[in-house]
Amino acid sequence: MRLSRALPTAAASLSALAALLAPTPAHATPPAPAHAASAQPQAPGDTITLPVRDALASLTVQDEDRTGYSRDKFKHWTDADKDGCNTRAEVLLAEAVNDPEVGPRCTLTGGNWYSPYDDQYFDNARKLDVDHLVPLAEAWDSGASAWTAKERELYANDLDDPRALIAVSAASNRSKADQDPSTWLPPYTGYRCTYLTDWVADKTRYQLTIDPGEQAALAEGLASCPDQPITVVLAR
Repeated sequence: MRLSRALPTAAASLSALAALLAPTPAHATPPAPAHAASAQPQAPGDTITLPVRDALASLTVQDEDRTGYSRDKFKHWTDADKDGCNTRAEVLLAEAVNDPEVGPRCTLTGGNWYSPYDDQYFDNARKLDVDHLVPLAEAWDSGASAWTAKERELYANDLDDPRALIAVSAASNRSKADQDPSTWLPPYTGYRCTYLTDWVADKTRYQLTIDPGEQAALAEGLASCPDQPITVVLAR
């Protein structure tokens, strides 16, 4: 009697063992996480792609410190490719709606430009400023104070990411000065989502921090904007 009762138990154990050893069907492999390709980069030159709100959430939040700041610590405008046109002129040439004529020493004549900050067109390059989207003082407050002079120079003349520098009306740029989105946004409301998204992209590119007021303003503004992905090549 004891033997006859043991046989079913042994059979069940063998079946269970066989099931454990059987290969897992291909369709049972769990899908990769949605943001697997968006892992945080590890070194300059790495690329990160994230929805803008996720990118905002990834930025370090801390108080700012302007101790020791001077605009002169960000060398600009340079002529990196030695073609006679400095960074300011390169941005004006790249963003012209109608191309200007380029004269001696890269003097620009004619041409038309659109200033998205205030939704205006201009036909004279002298009426435009080239704005650092994240101002130099703001960059200093947010981490650039610890950079080398060369790193600050590269930041101040960044032509590799079109979001870093933008040609806008002199009036709007001077109204903005060194303010962050907690105290200044473009007067043209139709551009604000782009401005906030590009701000997050620029801070992500340079791994700059944000302060609590800045974080709150960005989160509030982006809540009513498309949560579009940003792709950034890490600069440092």
